[in-house]
Amino acid sequence: MTSPFSIPVCLDLCHTYTHEALYSLLQKHLDVLQIPSDCSGKKILLKPNLISASAPPLACSCPQFVATVANCFLERGATVLLGDSPAFGSAKHVLRKHGFVAALSGLNVSLLEFQTKVIRQLDCGLTVTVAAEALDCDYFVNLPRVKAHQQMGITVAVKNVFGIVLGARKALLHMTHGGTHHGFAEMILDLCKLLPPTIGIADGITVMNRVGPVNGSPLSLSCVALSRNFVALDRVMLEVLGVEKQQIPLAVEAEAQGLPGATLDEIDFPALLPDAFANSSFRIPRRLSPVRFQLLRYFRSSVKRIFSS
Repeated sequence: MTSPFSIPVCLDLCHTYTHEALYSLLQKHLDVLQIPSDCSGKKILLKPNLISASAPPLACSCPQFVATVANCFLERGATVLLGDSPAFGSAKHVLRKHGFVAALSGLNVSLLEFQTKVIRQLDCGLTVTVAAEALDCDYFVNLPRVKAHQQMGITVAVKNVFGIVLGARKALLHMTHGGTHHGFAEMILDLCKLLPPTIGIADGITVMNRVGPVNGSPLSLSCVALSRNFVALDRVMLEVLGVEKQQIPLAVEAEAQGLPGATLDEIDFPALLPDAFANSSFRIPRRLSPVRFQLLRYFRSSVKRIFSS
C-alpha cells in the first residue's frame, strides 16, 4: 500500500517491446499512480528522446514503446500529442527516419514540432527560451530511454527535459552554462520546475551501456519504471543500475536542493524493489567529459544543425 507521504515509483519486469507485453503492465501502473481512467478533455504530451535522424536507433526512444504508451492514453479518452526538439534536424524528420510514424500508424496522435518560443526565468537566474508546446498540456509524459551519458553519467527522465529548450539554444547553454557539471545540473533541474503535471515512463528494457548518449552498446535490463516525480524516478534507477549517487551530478544537485524524491527514504515501491534487477553489468563512463563545448565543436554543431533542418 502506497503511503500518502511518500512518492511512488513503480518498477516492473518486461523483456520485449511488444504491445501485448507492455500495454497491460503500463495501464496497471498508471492506475497505481492515480492517473484518471477517464482523461476525456485532457491534453497529453508525449516527450520522447529524439537526438537526430542519423543517430543509431538505440540513442532514441523505442517507437514501439512510445506507440504503446500513446495507446494507453488514447484508451483513457485523452487527446495525445507527441513532440520534441531534437539536437539536429526536425522532430518530424527524426520520427519518420526512426520508424515512429509507422509505429503510430492508425493511432490518433498529433506530431508536433517544438517551435513556439517562450522566455522563462529559472531559479538559478538564467533566462531560457523553451517550447510553449511543452508547457501547454495537462500532463507532460516523459519517455526517456535509460542510457549512459558522457557528460552527466546517466540520462533518464530529468536529463530528457533538456529537450524543451529550443533548437540551437541547447548548444548555446552548453557554452554559457557548462562551466561545471553541477551548474549544468542545476539548470536542468530548474527546467523541470517549469513543467505542468508530469508522468515519467522510463524504458529500461534495452539500455545504452558504458558510453552515451549516442554510441554506447545495448544491454538487456528488462526494466520499466514509472513515477509522477522525475527526480524520484532517476534516483531509483541509480539503485536499479547499481550506480553510486555521488557519481551523478543531477542526483547530487537534487539532494543539495532538497528536492522531493532526491532521497530513497521519501520513495515508496508499490511493485518491485530495485534489488529485483541486481547485478546488472551496467556501467557509466569512467570519467565525465566537460559539459562546455569547445568553440570548434560548437561551430560544427551549429553547421550540422543548419544542414539537418
